[in-house]
Amino acid sequence: MTTARRSTCRGTVRDRAKIGADRLRPRRRSKRGRALSLAWLAVIASAPAMVWPDPAAAQTRPSDPVDPVAQHVAEASRRFGIPQAWIWAVMRAESAGDVRAVSHAGAMGLMQIMPATWIYLRGRYSLGDDPYHVRDNIIAGTAYLRELHDRFGSPGFLAAYNAGPGRYEQHLATGRPLPRETRAYLAILAPMVGGSQPGRAMIAPADPLAWTRAPLFAMPAEDALAASQAAAEMPPDDGTAAQAVASEEHPDRLFIPLSGQEPS
Repeated sequence: MTTARRSTCRGTVRDRAKIGADRLRPRRRSKRGRALSLAWLAVIASAPAMVWPDPAAAQTRPSDPVDPVAQHVAEASRRFGIPQAWIWAVMRAESAGDVRAVSHAGAMGLMQIMPATWIYLRGRYSLGDDPYHVRDNIIAGTAYLRELHDRFGSPGFLAAYNAGPGRYEQHLATGRPLPRETRAYLAILAPMVGGSQPGRAMIAPADPLAWTRAPLFAMPAEDALAASQAAAEMPPDDGTAAQAVASEEHPDRLFIPLSGQEPS
């Protein structure tokens, strides 16, 4: 093999390796990219020929068995009582469906979860180590939507999800305007949510081995600080986010009586 031929082969191998690395590398998502996502959602919301799916109908509609993302959205919807239409809308506005998206502020994945918030949600819901894992990111983001909805109601939970609960509480307490991006986010997503309410969440079974994975000694100092900051902003664990188990006797019901008894 000639020197030129060997050089060409080595170059091809390097190029292929670079392409593979690019596919795995998180992609920075600019403000312009998020603005384009919001503009796209605005077109959908305003198009007369298109009707945004009803949240209740979307929650009961079977997901496409070929699409793993749809399966994860359906699972998260059942687990936390959040309509599938809400999850899809937030996902499209936050990341435009880019699994490896990273915002200018560091938010990660499909649901654009901040690092400190991911540490909190990962521990609370026994998720894996990879914030870009499609299922875990969707589960974490949907759980966060549920907690924020229980804390702030609608449409405040959307503002808290986008700007952060601390920033939204400051807005409520002092009247400080929300960021321009959050105001645009609310203007588009709030009409999609409307006045509908989420269903009841299903409680996850207790994990008796959770303590064995607790970062008592191995958590780096920066992670511990981030986790404590995230925990300070989290809604109180009053049981409202995950306290009812779906009734097996009446699987067709969307809501479960609060008292655990049959409605009169």
